[in-house]
Amino acid sequence: MPFSVLMSVYAKEQPEYLSIALDSVFDQSLPPDEVILIEDGRLTKELYSVIEEKQRLYQNLKVIQLEENHQLGRALAKGLEYVSHDLVARMDSDDIAVRERFEIQYQYMVDHPQIAIVGGYIKEFNDEGTWDKIRQVPLEGKEIRRYMRYRNPLNHVTVMFRKQAVMQAGNYQHYPFLEDYYLWNRMYAQGAKMANIPIVFVKVRTSTDMFQRRGGLKYCAWYLKFRKAQKKLGITNGREFLIGCVLSMALSLSPGRIRKWGYNFILRRKL
Repeated sequence: MPFSVLMSVYAKEQPEYLSIALDSVFDQSLPPDEVILIEDGRLTKELYSVIEEKQRLYQNLKVIQLEENHQLGRALAKGLEYVSHDLVARMDSDDIAVRERFEIQYQYMVDHPQIAIVGGYIKEFNDEGTWDKIRQVPLEGKEIRRYMRYRNPLNHVTVMFRKQAVMQAGNYQHYPFLEDYYLWNRMYAQGAKMANIPIVFVKVRTSTDMFQRRGGLKYCAWYLKFRKAQKKLGITNGREFLIGCVLSMALSLSPGRIRKWGYNFILRRKL
């Protein structure tokens, strides 16, 4: 069974990071049969140079150009339409895939045909060496269901999914900051089975402005809209909806240093 990798890149990405990310995708113990890279709007000359170089190195790197920036949800939705195979792995353009990632996930999906999507742990780091955290996620069944009410149960950049299940749930949609979390909820509501493997599959590059981007009125507004969608899907009941709203407002409207503490000591704590 062949499989694809789906990635997206936009103008603000660092060329060096994109180069490392692409090399980590192709230098796998089980390389992908194709990689779909979405150029989400016009890029910089340096990014185009990296992409051209990698296309010469990797014949199965397919580039899809979008003239305007569509943002992540719409870009991935468009990219998924170009994917040739039902089994699809996600990857971001500034992260590093662990070398055995695809081999482990591929075998898991072959051995568990009832599973629609499988993810794993991530190791977050920054170039300054001041951030080194592992984000664990629940492993299966009821554990994922409970976790999903308030927190994202899958690390997006680690997932491998069945395209048919994602399309059945309506594909990726424009939902800033929450494209993946919203998709998992819609998939779960339709009966899709999910799992995580307790292995770090991706090293995720982060920075101090991550805590600023994950806060503010706009971020809070999208999160509250998402909480309403969760309740409508039947993921949460009335009480859980209210708790989710309070937690979302508390985290997104708190000062950056408090938010950093929350991500550090609450959201990255061991399960």
